[in-house]
Amino acid sequence: MNETELLKERYDLVLSRIREIPGERMGDERMGSYFRTCAEFLLLIDDTVSFLEKGGLEAAPMEELERRNKALYADILPEHYGESYADPAYAAARLGEEMGPVLSFLYTELRSLIAFAYEGRLEELVIRMELFAEVYAAFAHAGGREEELPSGKSIREILYWFVSDYADLAAERRIREELCTEDCFAARMIMDSDLSDVRYLYAYGEYVSENELETARFLAGLPEETIAAMADTYTEGYRIGFEVTGVDLGKKRTVGLHYRIGFERMMRRAIENFNKMNLKPVICRGAESVLDNRGAARQSGFCGGTTNRQYYFDHKDDKALFWDRNYVNRKLEATRAAYEKYKAEAADYAGPAVVEVFGEAEFEPITKKEAYCLSEEQNRLWVEYRSRAGQLRREYIPEEETSFTIIAFPVPETGPVFEELFRETIRINTLDYMLYRRVQQTLIDVLDTADYCEIRGCGVNRTDLKVNLYKLRNPEKETIFENCVADVNIPVGEVFTSPVLEGTNGLLHVSRVFLNGLEYRNLAITFEDGMIRDYSCSNFETEEENRRFIRENILARHETLPLGEFAIGTNTTAYVAAKRLGVEAKLPILIAEKMGPHFAVGDTCYSHSEEIRVYNPDGKEIVARSNAISDLRGTRPLEAYFNCHTDITIPYDELGELNAVTKDGVRIPVIREGRFVLPGCEELNRAFEEGKTVK
Repeated sequence: MNETELLKERYDLVLSRIREIPGERMGDERMGSYFRTCAEFLLLIDDTVSFLEKGGLEAAPMEELERRNKALYADILPEHYGESYADPAYAAARLGEEMGPVLSFLYTELRSLIAFAYEGRLEELVIRMELFAEVYAAFAHAGGREEELPSGKSIREILYWFVSDYADLAAERRIREELCTEDCFAARMIMDSDLSDVRYLYAYGEYVSENELETARFLAGLPEETIAAMADTYTEGYRIGFEVTGVDLGKKRTVGLHYRIGFERMMRRAIENFNKMNLKPVICRGAESVLDNRGAARQSGFCGGTTNRQYYFDHKDDKALFWDRNYVNRKLEATRAAYEKYKAEAADYAGPAVVEVFGEAEFEPITKKEAYCLSEEQNRLWVEYRSRAGQLRREYIPEEETSFTIIAFPVPETGPVFEELFRETIRINTLDYMLYRRVQQTLIDVLDTADYCEIRGCGVNRTDLKVNLYKLRNPEKETIFENCVADVNIPVGEVFTSPVLEGTNGLLHVSRVFLNGLEYRNLAITFEDGMIRDYSCSNFETEEENRRFIRENILARHETLPLGEFAIGTNTTAYVAAKRLGVEAKLPILIAEKMGPHFAVGDTCYSHSEEIRVYNPDGKEIVARSNAISDLRGTRPLEAYFNCHTDITIPYDELGELNAVTKDGVRIPVIREGRFVLPGCEELNRAFEEGKTVK
């Protein structure tokens, strides 16, 4: 019997047991209801497998595809989530404070089977169905006597050994998906589907909302030259990224694509462009399984519509159930073995090309006491794991041999302004980079003479910050700031540097900002010698909740972070367009960071690539590529990097002044009351003036 036949036998066997569960009764009816719900979901998965095997995607009408898609995702949608076992609060109320979160974890893991069913990954289906059957058996054997029900500890042990036993399977699968072009599920979808018929969206197995449907329809109606402009900007930015860093793209064979479904028409053109560069696409799915480090957001690969951000927020720390030293070591060993297996493919990988989306409804997370939360020790282990995993990845995929690009577009959920905003975004993404390069060089020439910069807010903004700058030894050949035009980081519009940590002090404050999809109100961060000393926001009622929110999502669970980047955004065109359309709060950081001075906490922009010499268009070498923390990379590499980088922008209307201060104490005004006042930068204020005439 071959491996496929054995898996099919295991599948049929476990499914026959699961089919019996809805008809069985437990002495504890609360538990019985939970297991029947899970079993019915798994039978829906089996029905989906049969539907796909029989060619249902090609034959079924649109209404049937919609019905099936909604059935798979219905219970985690906001209108049903409060009565779903996927909600740890509901599960705890129904099943007990100890057992509820454990069984909510199990049900959430079973939901990852939707993706595996659509990709035909039988082994992934089998191992999770067998896990469910094992947990069910532990309760069924109690014979209905409450005193004999299994303990939470015993169920946690079953789950622990599941994630440990299959760590190697998950690592091998995930790295294969990220690096190998063979059998690329999403690439086939992009290149082989009839993109004029939005029914193709349902073939992914992802949730299909109005955003994805309307995006696909909108793109289908755009002229070919518009699609070409979108895709060409994206792929050309990627190519230029290699050119400006002096990395040989010709040695690479694959590019990692990341996108939201609905953008296939643009992605098809992009793949054709990449093929001309001798690059084939590799595209993995956004993580749904805890074995793939599922988090609060599906940040890599392709993904469908947003079902319920509270659901992902509730389960972002599910790893707390099993996260210990033994598991961390096991996962790292499995990851190394997988990289070793695919080391040739790793050497061919050129880096990611990302299409982000923005404009979705605002999200205010609710912190639930029933949801899993990492302990302090687990936090330290998570930080250590990320550092070691990053170091391991760079061993096989050196960052100095790769590049990237990122571009963003709005989704229909933006509202009535969607189509106009989409066209404005295309315009912003294709602004005259030569104009910006010239004006930004004027800024850099002045900033290179500065000892430090001082930034102060106005109105409600309480920012009062001094940023110490690198001291040039050879101003004729060296520069502090990078002149960033539209290449890897689209759109155009910033100059940035790695500040000197010592002597960087003060308060950074923004009244409202969205970072990685999460809103922060009155975010305040205090720096002392370039390191975060204190932080606060006003999202929640208690200081403890606010600090935990910041630490988990901005500090990435570190005790502190350095100020890794100081930049001045120059894209006033984007700012004025956003204000006119009323979408400032919906913009991604990719665009928002170009709309005022911004400050990144975490690693520098040159993280792990400090030794690569980088030059501005004027030929000067950018020498401010590291800081006192990243300088530890040669002796204490695990302490040199934090594996995070979060940009926080002060919008022009909250900016009172930004001055470049020379060693002699001369203050050179750069921005006053939200307008550029440095001679030679007048062009940047034109957008403000033109914006006044647009109603």
